[in-house]
Amino acid sequence: MAERERQRGARPSGPVERVSAPQPPAAGPSTTLAALVAEMAGVLASGRARGEYADPAREARELVAALHDQPRFWASLYPDLAVSADERRTAMAATARRASGAPLAYAVGRASFRHLVLRVDERVLIPRPETEQLVELALALVGDAAGGTAVDVGTGSGAIALALASEGTFDRVIATDLSSDALEIAATNRDRLQSLLRAAVELRRGSLLDPVPERSIGCVVSNPPYIAFEEAPALPAAVRDWEPAVALYSPGEGLALTARLVRQAASRLVPGGVLALEVDARRAGLVAEAVSSDRRYEDVTVTLDLFGRERFVAARRAR
Repeated sequence: MAERERQRGARPSGPVERVSAPQPPAAGPSTTLAALVAEMAGVLASGRARGEYADPAREARELVAALHDQPRFWASLYPDLAVSADERRTAMAATARRASGAPLAYAVGRASFRHLVLRVDERVLIPRPETEQLVELALALVGDAAGGTAVDVGTGSGAIALALASEGTFDRVIATDLSSDALEIAATNRDRLQSLLRAAVELRRGSLLDPVPERSIGCVVSNPPYIAFEEAPALPAAVRDWEPAVALYSPGEGLALTARLVRQAASRLVPGGVLALEVDARRAGLVAEAVSSDRRYEDVTVTLDLFGRERFVAARRAR
């Protein structure tokens, strides 16, 4: 496990420069939503000077809408809505973080994933639409089969596990992660969303499927680290400088962890059990070949994401 932690936890070398966030102002009297957006846009304008925000006012509207779990156009529809001093303080704190370069989800501390709203921060990846599609694919492959156990490998915020537990027909869902910080976030989300869950969600710390000795798993789903260390400089700064390295990078030109998971899953899945992986679009063919070469699998498929990229590899445990 120590070797695993060194592999996944190593951050590519080179200095990471972050701009210090301005301190949010002290709470004042209530204001209107339009006035708040204008104040936020003024703070974000410093980001525009660095080329980050082409339209600070639009960015401010999106930010305040995200804080209130509202559509992007919400602030434009209700400009005269009263905003309390506490709401203003929260909004300005989020704006300061956004102006410092934090991704929007980290700035507001939450992200939408399918029908769920999850707490997120720099300890976990920001859930993405592609991963929502991974859940859709896994549920479709499992079909109407009721019961059994599903495993989300590398759960991060708990997004996949909680979606499977709330939408699927599993008896239980096991979520694993090497990071204790990530599991803390996942536990927070599980507890917050308990009323929506149809299956128990169990969190286990460890590398890939190491903490899952069971040999009766019906479904293994994962968005594992798949970026090669040498590819880090090409990543967007919002990803490279903010999201956790342990969830991004894999040795072996980005393939080592996925290859290990493929081998492990074959020994855990029941006959007919489903393996569904999100992969680097540039390496989907290589992952599919690795799965196909393992005779314990059958029905290997590569599925395109919404942008037409080869993003998902799935298979069944041979019957």
